[in-house]
Amino acid sequence: MNRTARLYALVEELRAAAPRPLTVAALATRFDVSTRTVQRDLQTLMETGVPVRSLPGRGGGWSIDPAMTLPPIHLTADEASALTAALAAADASTPYSGAARTAAQKITASMTGPASAAVQGLAARLVTLPAHGDCAIRTAVEQAIAGNTVLRLSYTDAAGHESDRVVEPAGLLTARGRWYLIAWCRTRRAGRGFRLDRIAAAAPTGEHAQPHDLTGLLAGSVAADAVRPEALASLTPSP
Repeated sequence: MNRTARLYALVEELRAAAPRPLTVAALATRFDVSTRTVQRDLQTLMETGVPVRSLPGRGGGWSIDPAMTLPPIHLTADEASALTAALAAADASTPYSGAARTAAQKITASMTGPASAAVQGLAARLVTLPAHGDCAIRTAVEQAIAGNTVLRLSYTDAAGHESDRVVEPAGLLTARGRWYLIAWCRTRRAGRGFRLDRIAAAAPTGEHAQPHDLTGLLAGSVAADAVRPEALASLTPSP
């Protein structure tokens, strides 16, 4: 059994026993590996966000919250390759890229057979030029959208003009490899798009923002014909 398959099997073994903990020795015997290997595998699962935990003392061991783990996922090789390519495109400037990585790691850990082989093979053949994104800015934008809160921005437009804006986020737009924050700009009293890599600073105000319709803010702009990405159609309710 290779390591990827063992990580998946380890999760399933802990899930089957939950809430009863299993000792490292018992797991080592089950998978015919050393206790050191099991300890290393459990540490890897923790680092990738799988909710395993150690319970100290007599009768302790390792356990997992079955409600917080993924059931077996059966992907085709093409589906697994699609996820790998999408993750490779989520660089430091992409919103939610950190969460995308941990989600993909959880999914990958559950793969076996052709899907697992496809992920490993394609991952070795994908390269990208690094993008320089500011994690603090990206995080501030993500949290403002999720929490519907007002942001204070320092922004440089395409002409190089710098300005400070107070905005109420409505959503994100992606176009030609760039990401834009679409928001109601209190400073300009109109809907505006702010390219994420031109935001020099983003500070949350803690103030609750008024709800704004994304389509309405885009009306009359060069992005007026923007549509919901086809790949996300099944994740959102019909209008």
